[in-house]
This record gives sequence, C-alpha cells and structure tokens, in this order.
Amino acid sequence: MSASDRPGLSNSPEPSRKPAFQPSLKGRALRLLSQREHTRRELERKLARFEEEPGTLAQALDELQARGFLDERRAAESLAHRRASAYGAARLRQEMQDKGLDRALITQTLAGLQDSEEARARQVWQRRFDAIPVDAKDRARQGRFLLSRGFSGDVVRRVLSIQVLEPEDRELGSECLDDRNSKS
Repeated sequence: MSASDRPGLSNSPEPSRKPAFQPSLKGRALRLLSQREHTRRELERKLARFEEEPGTLAQALDELQARGFLDERRAAESLAHRRASAYGAARLRQEMQDKGLDRALITQTLAGLQDSEEARARQVWQRRFDAIPVDAKDRARQGRFLLSRGFSGDVVRRVLSIQVLEPEDRELGSECLDDRNSKS
C-alpha cells in the first residue's frame, strides 16, 4: 500500500494546513511584559517585524501604557534591581540609555544606588577574586575587572586599597615576623 493509497495522505508537495494562530501585537507585548518589565523602545524593537500596518504597533503600545502595563519607571527600577548586584552605576547607566530611558529617570533611579556602590563593588570583587593582589600586575588585573563592570575609579581604588608591597618590603616584613617568632 503506497502513501497515496492511505486515507489522509497525499503526494502533493504542500499539504493543506490551517494557518497557525498569530497573536496580536498587543498579545505579544503582554507576553513579553509578563516575563519582565520592558521599555517602550525594547518592545518596539522586538515587535516591529510583526507590524502589518504602519502605526498599529505605536497604537498598541500607547494603549498598554495608558492601562499601566507599560511603565518606564518600573522598567528602570526593575533593571537596577536585577543588575545592581553585579554591575556599577556606569554600566547600569549605559544599559538604561541603550533601552531608551530618559536621562532624568536614569539619574533618579541610580541615585538610590550611590550609597551602596562600594559595598557592591567589594562583593563583586570577593565573588571573583577573594584574594588580596600580591603585586602590581594582580592589582591592575583586578582593577580592570571592576572598571569593566562599571564601577568608578575611586570606588575601585577604595576596594583595592590594600597597598601592594614591593619585593624588598616583603622581605623586611617576613624578617620582622621571623624576629617575633624567635623571641617567643
């Protein structure tokens, strides 16, 4: 029995299929917003390929914004909350600008993180290294890592504030320890 003899099977190159259900732009936006907060620019970028008629995406996003589903302030706070444990203010500022957030909103959101900047940098440093730099090369490597994470130079200097001893100073330090141990 060949494929064409069986009921429901044919040799036609394209079987007749019902078109799959395509959610509306608003439905797609709501699905994205249910996963995490998005900015308007992010949704425009992600949904632009599904827009069939010009202006329908903007209209759908306007409606979501009017109903409170799309909120730039919530998106900024959410981003800051999710990423602050791993990144400094400079990196967070850049990410927020890339997502199309207003400069005033970014400044306001990041103002609350300034007090904890050094503590967060120290936590990032401890997770990655947890060892005092033994020489200038190590210190520079650890500093570059923290700078690449968006922490300011002042914060990086404070986190790595333990002075790196020069080789001759290390010898003097070990002699002092030897002297103390021999006296006891």
